[in-house]
Amino acid sequence: MAKYSFAVVLVRDEDGMFVASCPALEGCYSQGRTLDEAVQNIRDAIRANVQARLEAGEPIPTGETLVSVEVEV
Repeated sequence: MAKYSFAVVLVRDEDGMFVASCPALEGCYSQGRTLDEAVQNIRDAIRANVQARLEAGEPIPTGETLVSVEVEV
């Protein structure tokens, strides 16, 4: 079984829900009432996305670079 690692973005929406997305996997989103729930849900979504890509013979995106950007306003 192969292991993959992806960056995930978590944002709290106006209703208090945590919305999770995986930028490397287009359209891979999930949410949860708590941070832990959102992380587990996006993990499941990523797993399903990768499995579908593998079954379809599509490449799995790798080599993602994360950068923190500071701005002064």
